[in-house]
Amino acid sequence: MLIRRDASLLLVVDLQEKLAPAIFEGERVIRNSVRLLQGAQQLGVPAFVAEHCAASIGPIVPEIRNATTIETTAAPRVSPIFFAKSHFSCAAEPDVLDLLRATGRRQVVLVGIECHVCVLQTAFGLHEAGFEVFLAADATSSRTPENHDAGVARMRAGGIHVATTEMVLFEWLHRAATDEFRALLPLIR
Repeated sequence: MLIRRDASLLLVVDLQEKLAPAIFEGERVIRNSVRLLQGAQQLGVPAFVAEHCAASIGPIVPEIRNATTIETTAAPRVSPIFFAKSHFSCAAEPDVLDLLRATGRRQVVLVGIECHVCVLQTAFGLHEAGFEVFLAADATSSRTPENHDAGVARMRAGGIHVATTEMVLFEWLHRAATDEFRALLPLIR
């Protein structure tokens, strides 16, 4: 099953200042999440950014906030919607499911931290709510590689589709030799 641009949205979970430095390969997670945010913005894919208990683990990392201010020429600009949460699962947070459903899209590309806690619980909550969930495994991690690997394995076994950042970008694009493809090349190279 392919990730379709017109059927999907992007959800970035808890990439926050005090937690990110403790994450295994955290720079890779942030870099790939930025690539997906920029690709979503350029292609008109709705994006959402969750911030968990900011008073305790800080605000969203600047790279994520700054990624949302790029100029776009390929499609109308789509700015991400930021929301606060206190539940581990975004799907358990009041009004979030309604917010996501209001897009009319049933596929969710999921990224963020920590893979074995908030990302996993969000993935299963969204899956139970009827969404098709695609985890971009190279745009998520945990404090230890063991927890990341266990989270990915458990999600895969539970019916969550596992992909990579490039899989998502190429599936959103669907074809080469277009202005959109040329516009996204810097995110792929």
